Amino acid sequence: MSMGVPLATWPVSYDQPFNAISVTNLLKIGIPVKCWSHREELVTASTIEKAVKTLMGTTEGEEMRQRAFTLSNKIKSSVSDGGPARKEMESFISTIIE
Repeated sequence: MSMGVPLATWPVSYDQPFNAISVTNLLKIGIPVKCWSHREELVTASTIEKAVKTLMGTTEGEEMRQRAFTLSNKIKSSVSDGGPARKEMESFISTIIE
């Protein structure tokens, strides 16, 4: 996400199904190649091709790329000097080393 590109999700274990749903349904910066409920099924080349073409060559894909770019900028701002994530981490570190 921090790189600003949309994701083609293909969960295979543990936390990945939740992450895939977050990326595709919540953040709307990705498209599922394969859903967790179909994890035992073979993924065909045409399925992968369809997902990539959607990400790279459609209006829907362009919208995902724009959202991914915007999210990337927010992430980078948050972890930069003075950013909220950086401040929280510095506060945590100062608490545990004192």
